[in-house]
Amino acid sequence: MPFFAPVGRQSRFLTATGWLRYVLGGLLLLLFAVGGAPVPSKKGLRTKNVIIVVIDGPRYSETWGNIPGNIPNMSTTLKAKGVFFPTFYNNGYTYTNSGHTALTTGINQPIDNYDKEFPQQPSIFQLWRKATGKPATAAWLITSKDKLYILANTLNPEWKDQYPPSVDCGISGPGTGYRADSLTLIAVKRILTQYQPNLVLINFMEPDGYAHAGNWPNYIRGINRDDRYVQQLYDFLQKSKAYRNNTALFVTNDHGRHLDTVPPGWTEHGDGCEGCRHISLLALGPDFRKGRTVKDTCTLVDVPSTVAYMLGIPFAQGQGKSIDALFKR
Repeated sequence: MPFFAPVGRQSRFLTATGWLRYVLGGLLLLLFAVGGAPVPSKKGLRTKNVIIVVIDGPRYSETWGNIPGNIPNMSTTLKAKGVFFPTFYNNGYTYTNSGHTALTTGINQPIDNYDKEFPQQPSIFQLWRKATGKPATAAWLITSKDKLYILANTLNPEWKDQYPPSVDCGISGPGTGYRADSLTLIAVKRILTQYQPNLVLINFMEPDGYAHAGNWPNYIRGINRDDRYVQQLYDFLQKSKAYRNNTALFVTNDHGRHLDTVPPGWTEHGDGCEGCRHISLLALGPDFRKGRTVKDTCTLVDVPSTVAYMLGIPFAQGQGKSIDALFKR
C-alpha cells in the first residue's frame, strides 16, 4: 500500500528517503510526547500564582455549619466567586504542625507539635523552587504562629537546607511568640507588594489560640476577623496588576476542634472525632468554576497535589490527588 503526503491540492508518493524521514519525524514526536521534552500538565491554565490561607483551628459548627454567622464574607461574596467543598477533611493527624505539613508535603505524618521536628519530606515550595530555578523570595511562608518555620525545611538528607522558601513567622521568627492576625495580614500585603511571590502559604492563628485559652467570645471574634482578612486579601489581589486574573486562592483549615461530647470539648483537638477532622475548603481562581458547591469528599493532602498540577511540577510523593472538580474544563 503506497504512503503519500499532501502537497497543496495534489498528492505524491513518498520516496524511500522521504518515507524514512517521515517515520523518523513521527518517532521523534512520539518520544518527546512520552518521555523526552516534558509536556506541561497545566497546559491551558491561566494560573501563575497560588496562595494558600490556613485559618487555624475553627470548628465547622462555628464556620460553614452556621452561615452567614461568623463568616459572612466567605459564605456570601467569596463563595459566589469560587468553589466550596463542604465535605473536606483532615484525615491524618489533627494538630497544627501535622495539618500544615499535610498541606505543604502532601503527606499525613505524625510530627512534634512544638516546633522541634521538620517534616520527613520536602515541601512543595522546595520542589517548585528546584523545578523552576526561582529565588527564595518567589516562595513564602507568612504565619502568625512562629513554630511554623519548620515548614521551610525537611529531615530528608537529600533536601535538607535545599531550596527553602522565605520565612516570616511569628513576631520575629522562631521562639518569638505568636503575632496577631491583623499584623500577619499587614506582612502579607507588604511581601506581596515588594517581592510579588508566586507561591505563598499564610497562617491565621487566632481561632485556635483563643480556643486553647478557653475564651469563647474571642474564639468567635477570631473567626469573624479572619473571615474579614480573607476578604481584604482577595480585594488586594484583585487590585494588583501582578495578581489580578492569574492567582488561585485556597482557604482552608489545618484541623477543627473536639465535639462538645468529647472531653474536654471545644478548647482542644487532636483525635479522630468529627469535630477535629471536618474542616472546609473554598477555592477561587481564574481556572476554577464559580458559585459551585462540590460534595465530593476531599482532604488536606489533595491541595498540594492540585497546586503541583497547576504549577506544572512533578509531585510523586503526594498521597493525595488533583481535585479535578475545581476546574472549568
